[in-house]
Amino acid sequence: MENSANITQIIIDTINTIFETLFSSIDNNLYSILDDITFINSDILQDKNFEKLFGTSASNGILLIANSFLLAFIMYYAFRYLMAHFTYTQTETPFSFIMKLILFGIAMNFSFFLVELILNINSYVSLSIRNLGESLFQKNICFSELITSINTNIAIDTNALNIFSLDGLIKGTLSVSLLNLVFSYSLRYILIKVFILLSPFAFLSLTLDKTSWFFKTWLRNLFSLLFIQIIVSLVLLILFSIDYSSSDLFSKFVYVGGIYALIKTNSLVRDFIGGISTEVTQSVKNLVGFKS
Repeated sequence: MENSANITQIIIDTINTIFETLFSSIDNNLYSILDDITFINSDILQDKNFEKLFGTSASNGILLIANSFLLAFIMYYAFRYLMAHFTYTQTETPFSFIMKLILFGIAMNFSFFLVELILNINSYVSLSIRNLGESLFQKNICFSELITSINTNIAIDTNALNIFSLDGLIKGTLSVSLLNLVFSYSLRYILIKVFILLSPFAFLSLTLDKTSWFFKTWLRNLFSLLFIQIIVSLVLLILFSIDYSSSDLFSKFVYVGGIYALIKTNSLVRDFIGGISTEVTQSVKNLVGFKS
């Protein structure tokens, strides 16, 4: 009996040590980048390879392809305007088309600057929310500080962690959930870059009434992806406004609820304004689907 008890304790200690090492490794190596991929500003554009891909002028990169579409739009309108005389259908006047072509053609070629402006405005709003919390609670409102707070209130050292206890289960839930956040916000980071690359075509699509839907869809999805960090800032602000105690079970479950709220932020934004999903558990069909 004594040998069986010793073997059982050895197995439990081994499992606890493995999970303690895993949680510590995740905290120390992975979450340091969570703030960078969540709180996005115009620095996302400061990448030489990305600038080359986007195009530094109308003669290279994505901008070259977008400017080539100008000719296609002109040919389409000319053919449609010609056919309107035979079919007696109404079409917009040449003056209206040319004015829109010039206006949105300029916007297309300055889309890099316009997107940069959108990114900065969104960043300033989320940063102002976090600065408010910093001035009120004397803490940095960010994931790094949140993880430090979690580890302070939920012990993860070898002597304290017991994966088979309630604290151990809560810590495991938080670590897995935060790992989910890393995957989700990494996907969001990539999608934002994709929509930035599509910005010249989005502005150009406003030239024709039949293609203007593309701009509306592009703007809605880009806005929903950026708006997530404003909601995240508000959730973090609420989490840091609560007084926690390591001996208080309520505090620990609030942590779990707060992390779950951060995971569901994308779903919340989609319910309000629509947009594309960044939840890593979504199927491919749901991932590319748009909310009507």
